[in-house]
Amino acid sequence: MSSVGPKQAIFASLAEIAQALGHAHRLELLEHLGQGERSVEELAARASLTFANASRHLQILRRASLVATRRDGKRVLYRLAGDGEVIALLKALGQVGERTMAEIERVMTAYFRARDALEPVSRAELIERLRGGLVTVLDVRPESEFRLGHVPTALNIPWSELEQRLGELPPDREVIAYCRGPYCVLSFEAVAALRARGYTVHRLEDGFPEWKAAGLPVEAA
Repeated sequence: MSSVGPKQAIFASLAEIAQALGHAHRLELLEHLGQGERSVEELAARASLTFANASRHLQILRRASLVATRRDGKRVLYRLAGDGEVIALLKALGQVGERTMAEIERVMTAYFRARDALEPVSRAELIERLRGGLVTVLDVRPESEFRLGHVPTALNIPWSELEQRLGELPPDREVIAYCRGPYCVLSFEAVAALRARGYTVHRLEDGFPEWKAAGLPVEAA
């Protein structure tokens, strides 16, 4: 009788992880968890899912050890099971997709590059500019996500409030905008809107989850 070898056992476990990633809703839930710990109710609202559907997807992610949980009274709170590893996995998935999938390239060209064709600012470049006090860092995520953690000194103006709060941005300073991650539309929309109003503005290359996963300083409200 044959037995499963060590390589086959590892591949079987990796296949479970791959299967857990194989749904758009679960990828979106991981993106939201990259901002910080959340309850099922909050995640369901963020991803426009029913409670039951969100819970089912989260259980699949938990079985694959991509997320972990803890209890807070009657609530179950979810978090990424290792920020660095999960964020790196999602980044690698995106890089492969951008290189091989024609539909992803079409969306990148038609939406993202149409709004911001300029090279984004790297994390290292932003750190240098922060040290010199040369930039205003703009976090365009919702306030609830900002409170969980953000880039030090960042000003939180959610995208939905940007038009009404332009006066809070110094007109003579470069603005570096960021949001949830590389495919978050909020920063692209903010960059396009601010450039149309004469601001010098660039995007951060990724988003807050990648900044945190890199071990860079984080502030929380």
